[in-house]
Amino acid sequence: MKNNKIREIILGKALDPMASETRHSMALVAFLAWVGLGADGLSSSAYGPEETFKALGTHTHLGLYMAIATAVTVFIIALAYNQVIELFPTGGGGYRVATKLVGPYLGLISGCALILDYVLTIAISIASGVDALASFLPLWFQPYKLWAEAFFIAVLIVMNLRGLKEAIQILLPIFVGFVLTHLVLIVYGIAAHASYLPDLVPGTLDETYTLAGSIGWSGVAAMLLLAYSQGGGTYTGLEAVSNNVNLLAEPRVRTGKVTMIYMALSLAVTAAGIILLYLLWDASPIHGETLNATTFRSIIENANPGGGVANQIMLAIVLAFEAGLLFVAANTGFLGGPSVLSNMAADSWVPHKFRYLSTRLVTQNGILVMGLAALAILFWTGGSVTLLVVLYSISVFLTFAISLFGLCLYWARNRKKGTHWLRRLLLSALGFIICAGILVVLLVERFAQGGWATALIIGAIATLCIFIRNHYRETKQAIHSVDEVFATQPFGPNREPIEPDPQAQTAVFIVGTSRGGGLHALLWVQRMFPNHFKNFLFVNARTVDAHAYGGEGAMDKMRAEAAETLEYFVDFCHSHGMAASSYLGFGTDAVDEVTRLCEEISREFPHAIYFTSKLIFTADNWLVRMLHNQASLAVQRRLHLEGLQMVILPMKV
Repeated sequence: MKNNKIREIILGKALDPMASETRHSMALVAFLAWVGLGADGLSSSAYGPEETFKALGTHTHLGLYMAIATAVTVFIIALAYNQVIELFPTGGGGYRVATKLVGPYLGLISGCALILDYVLTIAISIASGVDALASFLPLWFQPYKLWAEAFFIAVLIVMNLRGLKEAIQILLPIFVGFVLTHLVLIVYGIAAHASYLPDLVPGTLDETYTLAGSIGWSGVAAMLLLAYSQGGGTYTGLEAVSNNVNLLAEPRVRTGKVTMIYMALSLAVTAAGIILLYLLWDASPIHGETLNATTFRSIIENANPGGGVANQIMLAIVLAFEAGLLFVAANTGFLGGPSVLSNMAADSWVPHKFRYLSTRLVTQNGILVMGLAALAILFWTGGSVTLLVVLYSISVFLTFAISLFGLCLYWARNRKKGTHWLRRLLLSALGFIICAGILVVLLVERFAQGGWATALIIGAIATLCIFIRNHYRETKQAIHSVDEVFATQPFGPNREPIEPDPQAQTAVFIVGTSRGGGLHALLWVQRMFPNHFKNFLFVNARTVDAHAYGGEGAMDKMRAEAAETLEYFVDFCHSHGMAASSYLGFGTDAVDEVTRLCEEISREFPHAIYFTSKLIFTADNWLVRMLHNQASLAVQRRLHLEGLQMVILPMKV
């Protein structure tokens, strides 16, 4: 009781998953989705444009091409991912696209890359944010940056365990502050140097022709391609909406598309605008400062000459909002990562427990894993943003390339009139060429600087996933064999229902989805205790997981399937002249719900003994135990503490 009270103080009161208003109150409208999911993309303007501009070296005039290419690329990827939202309105994004349109194993690779992507979203955003804050602090703070990063990750874990909307509402002022301050600086920065704009295009073309004369057009193209790829981190985060459509308010597809418009427009204006500011204000790197800080300082001093301390305060506010947005972006990893794990759990690539929701209706296991993995990578890399960017960009563009290739296949196969298939195919193909090109350049150029680590991590995760899925497949086949054995059990001649007598000896069976498991327990009890029990009750507690909570249709389907299974057991008993009844419950924790139902039954049927089956594996180890919840043992312990008798029947598979 005391532990429950502490948990409630930290995480908030439990929510009722079956109340129709609960999901409605938690679903995100487009604006909040833009804040919660769009921060990842928008925050990349803190480092993406800088990487692009620095890669140009002394040929900064090429920055104009980069500004245009950045804005265009953002919209191409965003429009392509709008198709993903249409085709997969229940979420899943890159993982679901690759699985359904290309194949399960490329889907697995895409899912592993997405998991790494979201872990790195947390790590790089927190590391960059702490770096920004550390620039205002004395040098003695530098050795403590990693511990500061660990602290901020812990804070975000608790906020997300409390529930999605609460986390976003707390971070909302930071997001809005970033958008407003950067928009003002971009607009003023361009307007203040408006006199340079008429000569910008002719001057850029002249310098390009001059450069081509010395290094050739192929050299110019290579320089542009390298700079374009180096800034690939700018486009990260655009996939977040398609991965999390299930979190959006109805109508989800429309909400998702509006959110994508907000994201694409804000990122294109910010990223391209910052590159244009670098060009117009002749930005050059200064030791200990980002290009953003250098450029923004010049703009602020131009707007308020002789401002002195006031200008320093204004710059500090702008950079503080930038650091704050990076923390908001880290939160995207806690939204998207658990969602991907949940989708992969539905396909048995990862442990099924990643589908389970907490009392606050969030995927608690996924949130904890993402946070701990981000901490591990931060300590492994020492918080080096340079190394994290390499890992990050490769994982992101691997997912982009696979997803867009899947869309190309889809539209090539579905050439129907009225679907605008050709236009969509060309858009998907263009996006695929861009993303695959960036991926290849990054792998070739940065393989030794961290590209190998990305490949190794994704390969290791995929190998573990294959092992897990093979185990679940073998277990499912074994259970199916048991079901087939008991499927031949004949029904009796009786057709009249028989009501249980509360004062008679009662056998209560805790059953799941397997009819074979339930009949195994029933027949075992009848054989071992002939004519002893007069009542036979069946209890089923369904876990309201991330997929069941994906919408009203999914919840209704789960309810109907559970009721049908219980009805089968009750009808079987009635047909053999046995009094029977059933109890059905729903909750985020099956153990809690089963315990509650059993306590309710014990008050009505005081002479009850409880039975359930448990899978026994010939090869048992810690990994097998982790893949299967030990619900039967947990329920037995809880019932024994309440003074209720429970017997676990082994079912070897």
